[in-house]
Amino acid sequence: MNIEAYRNYCMKKTGVTESFPFSNIPDVLVFKVAGKMFTATDVSTFASISVKCDPDLVDELRARYTAVTIPGYMSKRHWNRVVMDNSVPDKLLYEWIDNSYNMVVAKLPKRERENLHL
Repeated sequence: MNIEAYRNYCMKKTGVTESFPFSNIPDVLVFKVAGKMFTATDVSTFASISVKCDPDLVDELRARYTAVTIPGYMSKRHWNRVVMDNSVPDKLLYEWIDNSYNMVVAKLPKRERENLHL
């Protein structure tokens, strides 16, 4: 996966916006649904992506895939950092992005979920 494929995939999801919200780390591109972050990356390097993860799977994924590590800035219990070293198949990366998006959507208030027309 390259950064263009990553961005295009995220932007095709319903209700997604992109922004650079962190003044202290200006190259971090964040994708949100209904104002809630579901993935992020450093656009200058695309060295890794961060995705939200089921807390029951976090440790298992980190043990199974050497590219999956503890995130630098997000909750270590709910987020994983995935090093983009080509060791994880794109199909799995897309699945993790989907899971992250779906986890965020599931936590939205009912009215906001309905507004997404999913």
